[in-house]
Amino acid sequence: MPNREDRIVTTQSPGNSSQKALWFIESHFADALTLDDIAGIAGVSRFQMSRAFVAATGLPITRYLRARRLSEAARALAQGETDILSVALEAGYGSHEAFTRAFREQFGSTPEAVRAQGNLQDIALMEPISMDHTFTEIEAPRFENSQPLLIAGLGQRYDVETSAGIPAQWQRFMPWLETRIPAQLGKVAYGVACNFDDTGNFEYICGVEVSSFSGLPADWSRLRIPEQRYAVFTHRDHVSTIRRTLNTIWNKWLPEAGLEAADAPCIERYDENFDSRTGTGGLEIWVAVKD
Repeated sequence: MPNREDRIVTTQSPGNSSQKALWFIESHFADALTLDDIAGIAGVSRFQMSRAFVAATGLPITRYLRARRLSEAARALAQGETDILSVALEAGYGSHEAFTRAFREQFGSTPEAVRAQGNLQDIALMEPISMDHTFTEIEAPRFENSQPLLIAGLGQRYDVETSAGIPAQWQRFMPWLETRIPAQLGKVAYGVACNFDDTGNFEYICGVEVSSFSGLPADWSRLRIPEQRYAVFTHRDHVSTIRRTLNTIWNKWLPEAGLEAADAPCIERYDENFDSRTGTGGLEIWVAVKD
């Protein structure tokens, strides 16, 4: 066990990357912002900005920006703005048609209908997020230079809303751990989040390390993870609280450590101490960092 002095104590963190991103979006969302613009203001890479924002807010940064623009547009229409094209242009849309399509997807109504009713009843606006500055307590990580890994298992694509399905994915994978998977190395199970895009979608693989991809079920996902330097964090609490630990890593520990995350898979490592029935026993979170 690490000494108390080796632990990072819960504090309020001034100006983490997600806080800076929220300020910039709220101050400039009428401008033609890009993810690169927002990441630049926050002083981190596109990859780190995307991961940190989702960890802090539960929303992909591009979706939040879109929803805020459309919400302000809906507010203007309900207050009597008559020129819908002008509102569309201010919201960053180049045509009435594109604006109407996005507006309907966001609110289930058309700009004309909101303007006609003159109020925002039954319109679920995206209001500005007020960041909670508090973080959980995490142990100082160790650093490891990993060897290349071959991971094989069940893969599924998620967005932020559907990622609640990950425990069910593990449930489908658990019977495989009770058998001998072809070319399996060791008894550690891995949860790997990879192949991220700017809209918050990612692939999650429940798998094991293998020596080769030969003889595996045809529908399994296969992932080669190259040699990489990792900060390795121990999550000792129930697995259901993992998001609080991830938020602390991405929005507090990384900026305070002066390190930049590498654009690489994020790995959860479950050894034989982890009890899949109760969700207890702890796990490790491996976050790739640049040298």
